[in-house]
Parts: sequence; C-alpha cells; structure tokens
Amino acid sequence: MTAFAAVDLGASSGRVIVGRVVDEGDGPRVLLHEVNRFPNGPVRVPTVPGATAGAVAGPTRETLHWDVLALYRGVLDGLRAATREVGTLAGVGIDSWAVDVGLLDADGALVANPVHYRDARTDGIPEKVFATVPAAELYARTGLQVQPFNTVFQLVAAQGTAALASARQALLVPDLLGAWLTGTAVAEVTNASTTGLLDATTRTWTTDVAERLGIDTGLLPPLRAPGVLLGHVRDDVRADLGHHAPLPVWTVGSHDTASAVVAVPAASPEFAYVSCGTWSLVGLELDAPVLTEASRAANFTNEAGVDGTVRYLKNVMGLWVLQETLRTWNDAGLPADPPDLLAAAAQVPALTTVVDIDAPDFLPPGDMPARIAAAAVRTGQTPPQSQAEVVRCILDSLALAYRRAVRQAADLSGRDVQVVHVVGGGVRNELLCRLTADATGLPVVAGPVEGAALGNVLVQARAAGVLHGSLADLRAAGARGLDLRRYEPGGPGTPGTPHWDAAESRLFP
Repeated sequence: MTAFAAVDLGASSGRVIVGRVVDEGDGPRVLLHEVNRFPNGPVRVPTVPGATAGAVAGPTRETLHWDVLALYRGVLDGLRAATREVGTLAGVGIDSWAVDVGLLDADGALVANPVHYRDARTDGIPEKVFATVPAAELYARTGLQVQPFNTVFQLVAAQGTAALASARQALLVPDLLGAWLTGTAVAEVTNASTTGLLDATTRTWTTDVAERLGIDTGLLPPLRAPGVLLGHVRDDVRADLGHHAPLPVWTVGSHDTASAVVAVPAASPEFAYVSCGTWSLVGLELDAPVLTEASRAANFTNEAGVDGTVRYLKNVMGLWVLQETLRTWNDAGLPADPPDLLAAAAQVPALTTVVDIDAPDFLPPGDMPARIAAAAVRTGQTPPQSQAEVVRCILDSLALAYRRAVRQAADLSGRDVQVVHVVGGGVRNELLCRLTADATGLPVVAGPVEGAALGNVLVQARAAGVLHGSLADLRAAGARGLDLRRYEPGGPGTPGTPHWDAAESRLFP
C-alpha cells in the first residue's frame, strides 16, 4: 500500500485527501479518504487612497481577494493530518481553479493576496486587449475562450498599480503553494493554458503577445508538464508536519478539471464530460486543438490536458447559481434545505422557465432569484413563483447549457459522442444527472464525486513509479471499485415531457 496526498482546492472549499494505491489481485485501484476540509471564498477588501497619519480618506472601491494564506494553513494542517494517518507519504500534488495569480516581488515575497476572478476590475478589459491583439489572432495562438477573468486580462487590468510594478513573478494558485512548500517556482502547463498567454500548439509562452500588451515576460515562470518532480518539501516545513522522510511534491494536472478528466472512467474516446462543481466544464478530450474561426465564434476553449491531450470545452456557470440562491434564501431566513428543495423541484413540470445560465448577470455574487426573475421577464417568460420553481429553473437551464455545449463540441471537432460522464460534486445531484441525460439524448454515467483528487493521485502514482502505462491504464486503475450510476435518456423520475429543442429556441432564436 502506497499513499499520496492530493491537495484539491475549489472555489468554496479546499480538501486534503489521502489516496492509497492498493492491489488485491485484480489490478491496482485507489482508495480515497478525506483528512482535512477547510472553507474558501472571496474576501472583499477596501482600497483606502490618500491615507496620511491621522487622516484616512474614504474607500473608493472594494476588491475581491482570495485568502491564500488561510488556504496554505489549511494545506499544512491537511498534510499534518495525512502524515499522522499514514506515516510516510509517497508524494503531494496540488490542483485548484485557474487564472488567478499571486504576485511575488524581487525578494520572493507575496505582494498581495490574489485577486478573485469574480472581481469587476476586468470589466471592459477584453475590448482594450483586442484593440491591440485582435480576438481572432489571439484565439489562433492560444485557443482560449473569452472570459473576462482570463489571466491576460487580469494582468492588463493591473497595469499602473503599485502591486504589479513591484512584481517580478506571477504564480497561479497551485504553483504558488507548491513554491512555498518546495522553494521551486514554475508554471504547470495545464493551468498555464488557461492564462491566454500559452500557445495552444507549441505549449510555450506567447512572449511576443505579452510584449505587445505591455506585460513583463519576466513574470512568466518556467513551464513544467504534469507528472514530474517539482521538488521536495523544505526541511523546516517537513519537520513541522512530523514527516520524517523526504517528501516529494509532484506536478499533476494542476487545473482541477485537468485532474478530473484523468479520472473519467471512460472505456473509449467517444465520450463527453461534465466536470460539475461551482463551475461546470463541459467538453471532449482531443489529440489536437481546434483553432477554427467557427470554434472561436462558439467561444470554445482549448486547454492542455495530461499526456499531451487537449481539453476542448466550454465553461458553464455551474452550481454557483444554485449555491448563491441558497445563500440568498438563508440570509433572508427562508428554508433552504437542498434535499427538500431538490425533491420539490423534481415535481415541477420540466422547462417551465429557462434562462441563459451563462449570462454575465450570473457571474458576480448576489441575489440570484431576483436575477433569474429579471432574465425570465426579458425573454417573455413567467418568472418562477416558488423556491422549488427557482431550483427547477436553474437545473433545467444547466442541463440545457450542457446539451448545447456537448453538441457544439462534437460538431466543431468532428468527434462522435456516445456517452456523457459527470464527475465532481454534481454527481450527487440526481435530478441534474437525469435532466442531463434527457437534454443530451445520451446516457449519463455519474462518478466519481472526488474526480479531481482521484486524477491527482493517479498522476502522482505514475510519476512515482507505483502505477504504469498510458492515460487509459490510469483510468482503468481509477475506475476499479468506483460506485458509478448510469442514467438513460427519458428514464424514470423526471415528470413531464421535456421539449428541449423548443426551450433552446426560446433562449437562442
């Protein structure tokens, strides 16, 4: 039995999960056990300009930040707990969300907590960037869909600030934590591919694009592929953890979706995936990027995957809208028990009201039920009248977005799709899985829940020589013993007859 620690950081919580690789005669498999979970979320911090001793000017704006110091503490607490549980770890791997960076000064010190991707500082920045580097040219190089929070837009938005002026290196969140653990600063390529500064074909930095945009190319660290040794945990940190043997840190698919796709229990390449959490990433695994004008117009992204693969996908707003809806109701003192609401939503007629779940209105935090009602009115629909109807509207709208993304990805890439795999926290949402099968007209296989952590461990184990073989071999090891559930289109439990074509035409005539 060999054990690895997977650090898996999501937008609402972080986890440290121990993955044990065991072989009881039928081939290797991975057993996962969570040893630490800690909260994560934005912190709104005011900027106080013109402050002098004894006189403080009023704040002019507030910025959303990540509390990366609290995340690091949670990681250390988790590694300490993992060490207590298993004694000696064969490695650590870190995955997280994408695009946000920590800026380090010439001394290697963090200038400020990373800015949260939901902050409004990038409003209008994509248009500014495209005035210098046209959108079609940028897509032909990077293959990245336009999202206002892409790292390239964040760095342009930060121009003229004291923080960026003092920065000498920009590290994505998992790379920052890895550097604190080991002293080695790199950019792992699956997450680097989300910045808008990585060439989708050569997987090298587009330094010429950065220079045209006034971005200091010295900010961009050396690139590393997933599945190699980053370094060893520093001796002082290791002693604090109680880990008495050298502790390697391996690069993994540090974008959590890259790790989750490794864990997809697919038996053939003809699959689509939905990595479903706060965000939903919906797409295909390809051998080469799709850099056509049609792909750009559909706003599909080409992100790097493990073993040279391409994650050809679209970002869908995901369970964030439901999470914010529940938070709004909780703050108002309304009942917001998810199991009860999902049970009630299952009894609401399908597709009564649908909204474009990817509309910019749903990106920032706020009163989602009110925004849903406003979106319904704008499209000539009756707004949801009850909490159950609001929840059903969100889930129907998500399933509709999945349907569009899967069909578009297949058409644009020429890849046939026979099955949709759902991984991540959304696996637990049976109604959403059933609706996804109905909407796509394809069977849905749900599981694993901890997809990112499982993929993280699988890549570590191969890097350490515990597992061997191709990506298909890793998937076979990951699939052994998994509790998977299959949903067929038109299966039981979904009342009414969904008219998905009509719903799509209603929103996207």
